[in-house]
Amino acid sequence: MSLQKKGNAIPQHNSQPATDWLDLVREKVSSLRFGVVQIVVHDSKVTQIERTEKTRLSHEQKDSRET
Repeated sequence: MSLQKKGNAIPQHNSQPATDWLDLVREKVSSLRFGVVQIVVHDSKVTQIERTEKTRLSHEQKDSRET
């Protein structure tokens, strides 16, 4: 939805500079080996960036039922 002003359509939301949050997302992703980066949006604006890291263990656990 947009507002009309002197014949021009003006969006109701102000766009935030993409470089601010994009740089932060790139930083979070580049420092992550396994995990998730989530972007939270409210009213068409990025309000939060969450990073969840998972640690994978390299050793294999043997099934105790095997002999």
